[in-house]
Amino acid sequence: MRIVGVASDGLEAIQKAGELQPDLILLDVGLPKMNGIEAARRIRVVAPQSKILFLSQEIDVEVAQAALSEGGHGYVVKSDAGYELSAAVEAVMQGKKFVSRSVRGDTSHLQ
Repeated sequence: MRIVGVASDGLEAIQKAGELQPDLILLDVGLPKMNGIEAARRIRVVAPQSKILFLSQEIDVEVAQAALSEGGHGYVVKSDAGYELSAAVEAVMQGKKFVSRSVRGDTSHLQ
């Protein structure tokens, strides 16, 4: 795996996604200037082949649902990232959905 770009806010994430067309985009829900969910909606247009894996501090069913419904392929809670991020990346790259255990109990229908 190789990092091809880094963005500091939602608007920059959209621009870089369009330019770089990465295989995977790790996107924080809580980005400045434009939140990650809105950025994902726009990234789907400029980089439709890119898979989006959300990373968030939010352990919230509604946030996870919104992230996945706006083009996210996975949702990892930051507090779970140490032991789930690698598995999430692998699942998303294989075309599967991934939802952190912290929210999965309430959102098993999202998988």
